[in-house]
Amino acid sequence: MKTGLVSITFRNLQAEEIVGLVSEAKLGGVEWGGDEHVPHGHLQRAQEVKQMTADAGLEVSSYGSYYRFEDCISYGSDSGPAWNAVLDTASELGAPSIRVWAGRSGSQDTTAMQRERIVERCREIAEQARLRGITVDLEYHDNTLTDSNESAALFLKEVGHPNLFTFWQPYLSMDQSYRLEGLQQLGERVSNVHCYHFAKEGWPHSLLLEEGEEPWKEFLEVLRSDGRERWISIEHVKDHSIENFRKDATTLRSWIRG
Repeated sequence: MKTGLVSITFRNLQAEEIVGLVSEAKLGGVEWGGDEHVPHGHLQRAQEVKQMTADAGLEVSSYGSYYRFEDCISYGSDSGPAWNAVLDTASELGAPSIRVWAGRSGSQDTTAMQRERIVERCREIAEQARLRGITVDLEYHDNTLTDSNESAALFLKEVGHPNLFTFWQPYLSMDQSYRLEGLQQLGERVSNVHCYHFAKEGWPHSLLLEEGEEPWKEFLEVLRSDGRERWISIEHVKDHSIENFRKDATTLRSWIRG
């Protein structure tokens, strides 16, 4: 397992500052966000960030694009990031994967026709990314078609493309047994993981990662069981504090070593 940071954790910092923080914290890489640090279509900036990441001895773990499938389907490409710009930017950045969102509504609020169109579009972009040597990875999140264990697994099956995977993160509103069940159910289709710990009240009450040691030890045991290499990247830190990020980085590194 590799350790990293999701850059949008600190949207207020410049990419150069993010690189310095991650390097100082002795993590291995950065998932660069397309909404702030490496904007879609800004190819020169993508090249610059790729170089500064490499110069610091770090890797680009993924490109967090915020691309949502039905933007282009229902509203036209101007309503969200255009896929060609996302794909070109990820290529210039040297990102091995592109994180995307499965729509803008939850599985219970999406009609069968809408779901079918999103499935078709996902299959198309998964193939286009495959030709560039880049995987497509779903955001595992509420208000999308990955808002439950069952819907996420079904969506991956419906698309049925070998280049489509899913990120994973603990659902805030569910108990530990449900979270573990979903992680086990998705198995090798889980690519990278966003790592955080929240209070029972959920968003935005993030806590220090060390307070979530018990559940995360169980998650990591499942993730280790198939031997797949994955990035475990910190996302959300208590009080948006750099000092708390440093603490979380130390905690995460100790878990991965363990």
